[in-house]
Amino acid sequence: MLPPFIIEQIRRREEAQRRNSDAKQPRLELPVDAYRPVNEPDGADEDRNRGVIIVDL
Repeated sequence: MLPPFIIEQIRRREEAQRRNSDAKQPRLELPVDAYRPVNEPDGADEDRNRGVIIVDL
């Protein structure tokens, strides 16, 4: 079993390597609207709040 400080050091090195490899990968920046349009309800809420009807024959 390795001492905890060695395990922590190995973990930090692996994270640094992962960050470096991620930084080298090309990225695509997507334009995001500063203000998102407010979605109007399309009736889906009405369907969810209808309730349950039990018919006993």
